Amino acid sequence: MYVITVLFLIKPAYLDKFLPEMLANAATSLKQEPGCLQFDVCQSTENTNHVYLYEVYQHQQAFDDHLNSVHFLSFNETTKNWIEDKQISSYIQLK
Repeated sequence: MYVITVLFLIKPAYLDKFLPEMLANAATSLKQEPGCLQFDVCQSTENTNHVYLYEVYQHQQAFDDHLNSVHFLSFNETTKNWIEDKQISSYIQLK
C-alpha cells in the first residue's frame, strides 16, 4: 500500500468554498480511480482551517495516476489560491 497524508492550512475567507471542493475530489477519486482504496477528509476540532487528508492507494503509480486525473487537476487549479500552506507526506506499508 502507498499512503499519502496532506495537512492543509486554508485561508479563512475560503474555507466554505474549499470544503465542498475537497469532498467532491475525494468522492470522485474513490469512484473513478480503481487504485484509490481510501480517501478520508478530516477537519481539526481546534482550528477549523486545518484540513487533513488520509489517502490509501494500491501502489505509487495509482497515486501518480490520481495526480494526473482531470478531476484532481481541476480541483488543484480551483483551490490553489485558497491554501495558505500544504504539507504532504508519503508512506509505504510495512509487512
